[in-house]
Amino acid sequence: MKGEGRRVGSFNVSADAYLRFMGRYSEPMASQFADLAGVSPGQRVLDVGCGPGALTAELVRRLGPDEVSAVEPSAPFAAAARQRLPEVDIRQAAAEQLPFADGTFDVALAQLVVHFMADPVAGLREMGRVTRPGGVVAACVWDHAGGRGPLSGFWRAVLELDPRADDESGLAGVREGHLAQLFAEAGLESIRPGSVTVLICYANFTEWWDPFTLGVGPAGSYVTSLPPDRRELLREHCREQLGPGPVEVSATAWAVTGRG
Repeated sequence: MKGEGRRVGSFNVSADAYLRFMGRYSEPMASQFADLAGVSPGQRVLDVGCGPGALTAELVRRLGPDEVSAVEPSAPFAAAARQRLPEVDIRQAAAEQLPFADGTFDVALAQLVVHFMADPVAGLREMGRVTRPGGVVAACVWDHAGGRGPLSGFWRAVLELDPRADDESGLAGVREGHLAQLFAEAGLESIRPGSVTVLICYANFTEWWDPFTLGVGPAGSYVTSLPPDRRELLREHCREQLGPGPVEVSATAWAVTGRG
């Protein structure tokens, strides 16, 4: 399947660039996702692929820093998360090789991460390994294949101009039912699918467009790869579709919980 099981695009960017591009979605999503995973006082939890710390901060708010650990493979993102949350155990590591003993956590969460894991099944299996028997593993990924993700309008415009472009609709977990399938392949049980949605408003078109020029992820990598004339053509095509603003984006992610 196109794009599945491989890291796509560039995340070797500053934490500020990522926050400008995706932070306005991941920050409000964190509370909903933690609710879905049943995060509550008295638990010890792990944030897998924490990025600059959006979900980690929400977990700390609920549980306190001593009960939260996080891992992140990107050095700039891990450093930014440590700066933001200096009392939290944040390690630079990939989901496929978690540096924790079996059964360490009550809950392991991966927010907007599984579709960028080098091996999603191995990553979810590792999350199950470090979660205690009966503990919760939870993950969410954007509904890119169903056209309800935050970048769907962007990719529609791209494909109208460049039908051969490799959009994000082929990534792991982004089509209906596939994230639950990955959970099953990882050996997790009591699998429950669901979804979470956030509504984001940009004051104008420029505020929506500018983060795409920062080179973050597959969309940003696509924009920065274009010569100036093609980039301007895409920008104007997006503007024709979205108007001058304000621009409102409803973004939905598939969300699944399971137990080890």
